[in-house]
Amino acid sequence: MTIYDFSVKNSEGNDVLMKSYQGKVLLIVNTATECGFTPQYKGLQELYDSYRERGFEVLDFPCNQFMGQSPLSGSEIKSFCELKYHTTFPLMAKVKVNGKDAEPLFMFLKHKRGGVLFNAIKWNFTKFLISRTGEVVRRYAPTTPPEKIAADIEKLL
Repeated sequence: MTIYDFSVKNSEGNDVLMKSYQGKVLLIVNTATECGFTPQYKGLQELYDSYRERGFEVLDFPCNQFMGQSPLSGSEIKSFCELKYHTTFPLMAKVKVNGKDAEPLFMFLKHKRGGVLFNAIKWNFTKFLISRTGEVVRRYAPTTPPEKIAADIEKLL
């Protein structure tokens, strides 16, 4: 199984085949609109602006599992992010990243690049960097600002 075997939902509820991102470098992030790390949206957009022409995508997966810090609906999240942080990268449907109801894509990502607590994601803004061939290259802690990931993205592009 590879990352390209998964299908996810976008913020409008439509199916998105991960294989449509084959050949691109991806940064997959679980986000929240009311988190101390929410200002990282600015850095994520800067990465996207810098590298999208070279085949880079940021995939935003809102998650409300951590102290209810993403209470908005999909359309409200989209409006918030576009107005406050001018985001233009793809917004996916709200997901769970831990537990028995976790999004299968995140189960796969955690299996490939586990962390503490039996691969659990500790908080919002955990980031996974994916190569053009679909390899889960690296996992970044929520405290890692997007600009610190730029050199790793450059290597994959």
